[in-house]
Amino acid sequence: MRFFVPTELVLGKGCVRQSAEKLRRLGSRCLVVTGAQSAEKCGALGDALAALENAGVSYTVYNGIRQNPTVQSCREGAQDVDFVLGIGGGSPLDAAKAVAVFAANPGLTEEDLYAYRWKNDPLPIVCIGTTAGTGSEVTPVAVLTDCAGEKRSIRDDRIFPTLSLGDPAYTAFLEEKFTRSCAVDAAAHCIESFFGKQANEFSRMFAVQGAAKLADVFRRTGCVGLSRTDRERLYLASICGGYAISVTGTAFPHAMGYFLSERHGVPHGTACGVFLPAFLEHADRSDAKLVEDFCTQTNCGKAEWITLLRKVMPACNAKVSAQEIASMRRRFEGNSGLARSIGTFTAGDALGLLSEIFL
Repeated sequence: MRFFVPTELVLGKGCVRQSAEKLRRLGSRCLVVTGAQSAEKCGALGDALAALENAGVSYTVYNGIRQNPTVQSCREGAQDVDFVLGIGGGSPLDAAKAVAVFAANPGLTEEDLYAYRWKNDPLPIVCIGTTAGTGSEVTPVAVLTDCAGEKRSIRDDRIFPTLSLGDPAYTAFLEEKFTRSCAVDAAAHCIESFFGKQANEFSRMFAVQGAAKLADVFRRTGCVGLSRTDRERLYLASICGGYAISVTGTAFPHAMGYFLSERHGVPHGTACGVFLPAFLEHADRSDAKLVEDFCTQTNCGKAEWITLLRKVMPACNAKVSAQEIASMRRRFEGNSGLARSIGTFTAGDALGLLSEIFL
């Protein structure tokens, strides 16, 4: 059994401005990686720049990251600095990890990135999360869109963030539908991890803790009109989910949800959530006792979990044709997310599920 998460995690109100000394230790030149507006709107960017200035660290801001960040945008953002600081949800945080690889390895190609032909270790990475869902603050994973327009991940212990700072107050500035989508993403991490083939006692401990917090907030609020305490619970749940998938990876809801984001613009959490009810049903057919244990530990039965997920998840209005479904077989053959799922779940099963949901 292995559990390795070397990230220093600091949580709480004002933690970013209070971390100047921690930032100073990482070097004198920083590249800040973020999106176009959200980091500034929620206050995280201002707090981070203030902390860097207090630390005497010079910085450059690269705000060229969009949802589903491309490998190319990460290559373009790389600069000669001492460390990289990412601010935002999963997209900027994942992008910051890739930027740290490119910055340490000038001339690295997309092929080299995915083949892990990294001559030098990535630069130190700092993450400041502004959403409650991704858990990227504590994972060694970055999901990027390649030159063919497909989402693919890199996973390597060298891209674990050195330091992650989490102030749940930043999440209050997120639109309701994205708050809900992010929360479903956190649920997907916890649920997929718990039933993953590589799960162990530690990963399941975090998965249960995160899922129980989510079930409580989902049941009471539906992720609408959240209090500060609710937002803190959602943020902690997302971190728990990140710890869990750091061990296990994700399963078929994530693997199947990628194309909905790529081709149909469906937010990531919603795209995964489309397949979560079916994943729970599949888990029940594969190991009913394990599902019973999960439901007991989260104080939420399988039927209630499915009801809550459907209640919280924003509508997915993607129109998927039979032709598009047939074209997905290539992508699902030998897919690691399908292989990590409990029981047996094949490419044929994935195509059948797509047909059941969309046709």
